[in-house]
Amino acid sequence: MNSLKVYAPYDLSLIDEVPLKTADEMNAAIEKAYSLFEDRSKWLPKYKRVEILEKIAQLMEKHSEEIINTSAREGGKPYMDTKVEMARAINGVKLAIEHIGHFGGEEIPMGHTASSVNRLAFTMKEPIGVVASVSAFNHPINLIIHQTIPAIAVGSPVIIKPAPTTPLTCLLLNKIYDQAGLPEGWCTTMVCDNDVAELLVTSPKVNFFSFIGSAKVGWYLRSKLAPGTRCALEHGGAAPVIVEPDADIDGMIAPLVKGGYYHAGQVCVSVQRVYVHESILEEVKTKMVASIKQIVTGDPLNQKTEAGPLILPKEVDRVEQWVKEAKDSGGEIACGGNRISETCFEPTLIINPPENVSVSTMEIFGPVVCLYSYNDRKDAIRKANSLDYHFQASVFTKNIDAALSAVKELNATAVMVNDHTAFRVDWMPFGGRDSSGLGIGSIPHSMHDMSREKMMVIKSSVI
Repeated sequence: MNSLKVYAPYDLSLIDEVPLKTADEMNAAIEKAYSLFEDRSKWLPKYKRVEILEKIAQLMEKHSEEIINTSAREGGKPYMDTKVEMARAINGVKLAIEHIGHFGGEEIPMGHTASSVNRLAFTMKEPIGVVASVSAFNHPINLIIHQTIPAIAVGSPVIIKPAPTTPLTCLLLNKIYDQAGLPEGWCTTMVCDNDVAELLVTSPKVNFFSFIGSAKVGWYLRSKLAPGTRCALEHGGAAPVIVEPDADIDGMIAPLVKGGYYHAGQVCVSVQRVYVHESILEEVKTKMVASIKQIVTGDPLNQKTEAGPLILPKEVDRVEQWVKEAKDSGGEIACGGNRISETCFEPTLIINPPENVSVSTMEIFGPVVCLYSYNDRKDAIRKANSLDYHFQASVFTKNIDAALSAVKELNATAVMVNDHTAFRVDWMPFGGRDSSGLGIGSIPHSMHDMSREKMMVIKSSVI
């Protein structure tokens, strides 16, 4: 039997070996989920789903340290940030429970035309059917929650394929689901290679596809979906920040540094391109450098570590090449710029790299932030909007008119005012536009996507 070896990204030690599912096993999992959905007698009633979700939240709290350590070790996100992710994930389950209480249909008005008199109409919510979820490595706990719990909450069977670098967290969470009383087949983890995973995508028995990962893979998989299969795609970004000359510099340094170097920059909405008014560029640079140099990089299981490894050594090679390209092309390396080891790279700040180099045109997905000077806000916004990636952005200013102007003009799904681009809570709309994705993800939004409406129209002379 083929297996997947799972290595710790920090020291490259072997953590575990997981059997890879075969094509036959994938087809059997799809058939099992489909048969559960087709047989309405097997559907889980709402009260039962609530009971199961409540138990899942309790077990996650009970086993939180085990989940945190498993996730930090295999994913490389520092313990301090994984602990925050764990709390978010538990809250995500509770959000689903809360939303079930008012998750339903609505009355459709009748009687305002002659043809609609004596009729009563209303909609009701039903599960959409089999949900297929393909997940990413960078938030091994919370992404799995976002791609499975909404399906469980609405009564849709879900099959999840975790990232090949972080399958252990997903398997642990699925075990907790089972312990909470979720019947077999309602959530199935499939650790498999890409060819087998594609069977999950192309099956006509899958009704909804959730993908988190690279744009290249996401758009490709979307092209393979069977007719009628709906989908949500969450890709990367190259988050821009506009810093006005009146910004509270001392107050913005900490959030900018956190937003840029959190999880070594391996976040789809990490601070990446910061456009700073030329009158304050030197001050911002000096204060950011001082803060960046305080970042503790190293073992993610060390509770003092603030930035861990990149997920694979080849990603360190890539970031090193991109930083060298920026430097050789005239960008100033204000701090960092070097690899620490085979698996870690220094938190790096680059000043005014050319606009045609990789760090200016691509999602860095590493511990690198770029500062660009500007003297006209409209020009800065034009440059901020110039890439195909449009996800979250931010603006720092004390001027309400400047803030509202930036919010209006920045091409983004969300614009933070006086906060970093990576801010998120799990009930707010979250997702990219254009190349950065399709659809909006949050616990409530995903519950909506993973269900569908049916309308009943009653005709009676007594209505």
